Amino acid sequence: MRVSGEEAAELVATAHALADAAREATLQHFRRAGLSAETKETHRFDPVTVADRLSEERMRAILAARRPQDAILGEEFGPKPGTSGLTWVLDPIDGTRGYLSGTPTWGVLVAVSDVEGPLFGIIDQPYIRERFEGGLGRAEVNGPMGRAALAVRPPRTLSEAILFTTFPEVGTAQEGAAFARVAGQARLVRYGMDCYAYALLAAGQIDLVIEAGLQAYDVQAPIAVIEAAGGIVTDWSGGPVHHGGQVLAASCPALHARALELLNAR
Repeated sequence: MRVSGEEAAELVATAHALADAAREATLQHFRRAGLSAETKETHRFDPVTVADRLSEERMRAILAARRPQDAILGEEFGPKPGTSGLTWVLDPIDGTRGYLSGTPTWGVLVAVSDVEGPLFGIIDQPYIRERFEGGLGRAEVNGPMGRAALAVRPPRTLSEAILFTTFPEVGTAQEGAAFARVAGQARLVRYGMDCYAYALLAAGQIDLVIEAGLQAYDVQAPIAVIEAAGGIVTDWSGGPVHHGGQVLAASCPALHARALELLNAR
């Protein structure tokens, strides 16, 4: 979907307004005594807090005022239909386990998309006040070190690469075995960064992120930011992944191809 320069500016401004509101809401409860969490699932701990809900409520209120014609897909309150052909995809706290633990590796994810995928996205880390944005002609980070352009790392082999995922036990047993084939050939493997891993890839710090079982709201903002920085994000078959599922993000085509080969080896 093509957007005019004027509408692009409005979408970017709205996305930043959403991230600003979510930053304030999440910091009200971060590292505060007495913060508790419910779990969304019975077979494993999948937490949600008052901060998750407050963050999304405030973002939805801004959209109701500024962009009532747009659809919304949010983690905590589900879908709202729209008429414009655009959808705001919101994850009010990506990495609630990290949020509960007091680590500054969780984030707020904001994306605006059409039927083909995300047009613009923000990965915001409220506590360290670092914001990564990409799409609609923008690719930059603004934070404690100032403002800088985003660009992925130069090409390198898998044996030289840094690989991230959130959980050591990636997805199903079969998915975990596929991940292990890639991890076994990488130079360095790290865990537990949630959306911040994707931001680090866009910033040129790491080379690969491989995950499974993601939702649209987990991945649409990272797709926009990484692609704007020159990287690649697909599913494990090399196809579009903006609806979620198995995600492979890479800094360059050769590394992406090698990871795909190992993920699909038998």
